[in-house]
Amino acid sequence: MGMIAGLLALIVAGFGLYVRLAPSDPARWHVTPVPAARTDCTVEAGTGDARATCLRPQSPAQLLAQLDEIATATPHTTRLAGSPDTGRITWITRSRLWGFPDYTTAEATADGTGSRLTLHARLRFGSSDLGVNASRLRDWLARL
Repeated sequence: MGMIAGLLALIVAGFGLYVRLAPSDPARWHVTPVPAARTDCTVEAGTGDARATCLRPQSPAQLLAQLDEIATATPHTTRLAGSPDTGRITWITRSRLWGFPDYTTAEATADGTGSRLTLHARLRFGSSDLGVNASRLRDWLARL
């Protein structure tokens, strides 16, 4: 019985290490986000992802700089790729307990006198995020 418990503990620990240490390939995650159907900043949630599109008065670089400050101030969030000057940024936010990575990409393009901001947050492992990505997008947009 002790050997089975030890083997189970080893499997769980191995899974935890894999989740935390698996490399995040920018070529896979730092891609153009598909816009949401609406442009009024309404977060559209799926089972493992969330999207939003907004029209804002700032320039694309200003808008992404503000969003980058908000994102990087979020616990367990780091920038994977991009910058305000390139027009697109992707961040990784990890869950507290297991360190599951969620990827959020924001792209801002000029639109009239302001910008069109497109956000896409998605999970890497599993099929449901229990609404975490949609909640994060709502929080970031409210603070923006």
